[in-house]
Amino acid sequence: MRPAHEALIVIDMQNDFCPGGALAVAEGDTIVPGINALMEEFRAVVLTQDWHPADHLSFASQHAGAAPMSMTEMPYGPQVLWPDHCVQGSPGAAFHPDLRTDADLIIRKGFRREIDSYSAFFENDHATPTGLHGYLAERGITAITLVGLATDFCVNYSALDGARLGYDVTVIERLSRGIDLDGSFDAARRAMAAAGVTLA
Repeated sequence: MRPAHEALIVIDMQNDFCPGGALAVAEGDTIVPGINALMEEFRAVVLTQDWHPADHLSFASQHAGAAPMSMTEMPYGPQVLWPDHCVQGSPGAAFHPDLRTDADLIIRKGFRREIDSYSAFFENDHATPTGLHGYLAERGITAITLVGLATDFCVNYSALDGARLGYDVTVIERLSRGIDLDGSFDAARRAMAAAGVTLA
């Protein structure tokens, strides 16, 4: 068992991000058994869940003529326009059916229509908190291990924010999978390494 100051954060292991889903990550479902096994090692386990309203502004469907995976500019900066995914209460937003969900905390993110939220800690303005930092701090947790989907987006943003907040951050690459949108995977790995994140 890991020390009490360590937590496992499982990022967005949801149906829409797994094969057959609206925004599927290749082999996203293959990491579920390993994640379930890793949960046994941690006293603190947190799951994150993308949780969008049906008219979320990160959806290409909300922008006339916009194609999924194209870019737009939001008040908080550049934004990928995604296919509709992880709509609140939908089967796609549910956790993968084989994932253990007996976690200490589930953090839902991306529920504000006007702003996307990749990170487990902040929405994409890098200022609006999810509440995770306060929870971990109150439990005395100083080290976090991240797994899940997708390496180059939600895992990456969570790792960078965690490092910025002072956590000792590890990303287990064999239990994460990436999208690799225009080189985003290698860019994410470089950014995490530069921020002091351990890629294990």
